[in-house]
Amino acid sequence: MLRNVRILIAAVMFAVVTMLFLDFTGTLDDWFGWAAKLQFLPAMLALNAVAIIVVAVITLIFGRIYCSVVCPLGIMQDIIAHIGKRGKRKPYSYSPEKKWLRYPLLLVLVVAIALGLGSLTALLDPYGSYGRIAQNLFQPIYILANNGLAWIAEQVGSYAFYERDIWIRSSVTFAIAAVIFVVVAFLAWRNGRTYCNTVCPVGTLLSLLARFSWFKIAIDESKCVKCGRCAANCKAACIDISSYSVDHSRCVTCGNCVGLCHKHAISFRHTVGKDGVAVTPDRAAEQSNAVQLHTTPTGQSRRNFLAGTFSLATAAVIAQEKKKVDGGLAVIKDKIAPERHTPITPPGSLSADNMAHHCTGCQLCVAECPNDVLRPSSSLDRLMQPVMSYERGYCRPECTRCSSLCPTGAIRPIDKADKSSIQIGHAVWVKKNCVVVTDGVSCGNCARHCPVGAITMVKLDPNDEESLMIPAVKTERCIGCGACENLCPARPYSAIYVEGHEAHRTV
Repeated sequence: MLRNVRILIAAVMFAVVTMLFLDFTGTLDDWFGWAAKLQFLPAMLALNAVAIIVVAVITLIFGRIYCSVVCPLGIMQDIIAHIGKRGKRKPYSYSPEKKWLRYPLLLVLVVAIALGLGSLTALLDPYGSYGRIAQNLFQPIYILANNGLAWIAEQVGSYAFYERDIWIRSSVTFAIAAVIFVVVAFLAWRNGRTYCNTVCPVGTLLSLLARFSWFKIAIDESKCVKCGRCAANCKAACIDISSYSVDHSRCVTCGNCVGLCHKHAISFRHTVGKDGVAVTPDRAAEQSNAVQLHTTPTGQSRRNFLAGTFSLATAAVIAQEKKKVDGGLAVIKDKIAPERHTPITPPGSLSADNMAHHCTGCQLCVAECPNDVLRPSSSLDRLMQPVMSYERGYCRPECTRCSSLCPTGAIRPIDKADKSSIQIGHAVWVKKNCVVVTDGVSCGNCARHCPVGAITMVKLDPNDEESLMIPAVKTERCIGCGACENLCPARPYSAIYVEGHEAHRTV
């Protein structure tokens, strides 16, 4: 049964991709990282020939089934559409293809990729859009549930779970994710695959191949009585029963229509008929070529877990944080990010230019960062692309998680040895913030924690034998990991911070 198989594969893929964005332990990527790399636009940006060929071949054989079983944003639309149209006798109706919108948006995507307009590419990429929704709206709920389990486990003396902070990494990216979720959910609730078949440029690109697919949904005129059940249940709005035709550029091969036809006039088969009109065969040929699919309305799955997601996510994210205190005596001020002239991009990203040409802002690296170093940029030229800041942690030399999971090639795979020699920036000492100068106390925290020995302590007053020591940075040795900035005791601004490099260097 095509529909049942489609639902099963889609459920598995949706769960796997979603868990990649929810997981903060880094364990699932080793098992399911392939699911992100199978996404079509990231595969194109990464020049992943295997994934591109697989998707293209599948589309040429089965049509746009990729949109139904692989694309998480498409599957999310199906879930919401199912909830919105449940119980309605005629939930959908045929509507003509809107070429005036579909193909210009595809052209905009091509131009954005060619010119390295990463922010625009990110807005048009369906996988990137879903990633931002999952990371900004779904992950806080997941972490909130995890923290609840951690509290329960702690009461019984178990440490099987550990708590994680819930915080907004970028209010701009959060707002964009929320708006996209509301728009896509509204369109899906009312009209099924409207966003997928009218706005999404990846769907439009695959539709160029789907027109020539080997198997298609086909209508047998000799059996059809024009009851309209197939068209009324086509979430792609691509079945025109008045002309017995199917718009295969918009059909996502969901199989819903086939099982509903009580005359068996519609089937998924190889056909040379034009516009999805079946060439009437004899019964024996029909049985050998057709893939007849029969399902009942009562067999439809109940996928209702998205209800109330947006409101719950918002409530989770703005939950009040506990005050951090020093020995119960004084509140420790949170660090404030310094104004960097050049943003810091992750090791393996090569340069800001490489990020602009490859990153779709999916936030997978942001969601998986174990040290809370990565966050989406709010600047217009790098909007939603990951940048690094060290208020909550620093980029540990032994961690290469973001480079191993990036599906687009924006962050190239590196090993621990590579990371220790990649200079993403260099440390800069700010005299007016240093506690040695302001408070007259001895420190040296930055030098003690520098993993590459790029900071040495020198006398504040070279002529005074008892002078306090201040840091001196060997910029040619510093890799920009941010350990010094993060562990500096000065508040709210660190006395030493990392200035990024446009292009990374090897030291």
